Amino acid sequence: RDPADGSPSQDPALFRRFLPEIARQCDVVINLTTGGAPTMSVEERLQPALSLSPEVASLNMGTMNFGLYPMLARFKEFKHAWERPYLEGSDERIFKNTFRDIRYILESCADNGTRFEIECYDIGHLYTAAHFLERGIVKPPLFIQSVFGILGGIGAHAEDVMHMRRTADRLFGDDYLWSVLGAGRNQMPIAAMSAAIGGNVRVGLEDSLWDGPGRLAESSAAQVRRVRSILDGLSLDIATPDEARAMLQLKGRAAVGF
Repeated sequence: RDPADGSPSQDPALFRRFLPEIARQCDVVINLTTGGAPTMSVEERLQPALSLSPEVASLNMGTMNFGLYPMLARFKEFKHAWERPYLEGSDERIFKNTFRDIRYILESCADNGTRFEIECYDIGHLYTAAHFLERGIVKPPLFIQSVFGILGGIGAHAEDVMHMRRTADRLFGDDYLWSVLGAGRNQMPIAAMSAAIGGNVRVGLEDSLWDGPGRLAESSAAQVRRVRSILDGLSLDIATPDEARAMLQLKGRAAVGF
């Protein structure tokens, strides 16, 4: 984000301000977005992943509606001038991710060894991922991130979760790892459902502002601690960064560009 007003930015110079410090302090796998914001061109969205060569980058598998405007019913005051129009405009804004866009991102990053968090907001997005797998443009194991609860994508019902899992199993068999994220209040229930059936989980402030009913999260770390308690309660093991690298067949932190 632009530090001046918090607006979305894909300027690699901004990423260079904090990525080296994160890498210095901890051995995490760093994942950069190619989603950026629906208001950006695909070329603009790609710049951080292209220039910084992370171990992982996100990649949306389809053009879609991305409705954020219902938030206006809950939030009446805004800090910066861009925020209200950004939410208001989401009722007619398309998040563009055509087949050509997806191929452009995949092929642009092919030489830097970055693997992708393949974000699937609906069932058809799984078939798009299968399309690129069949053509050899992406290589297994795929890291499939199923996204639930965004207005314009699949819902957050337990049947939606199971439908995504069954379809991914049928399309990819043993050639993928499955993770989920639930938007907004759905974050922890979706994570618990995934963990209970053998999936992985994603949480953080990008996906939800909440840390319990009516309580805003103080940080992504608070949400990580909460989901960790769920996983511990299910007697599940947490992968170390190096174990995650092995599972996803990543190139390793020594090969990134920051």
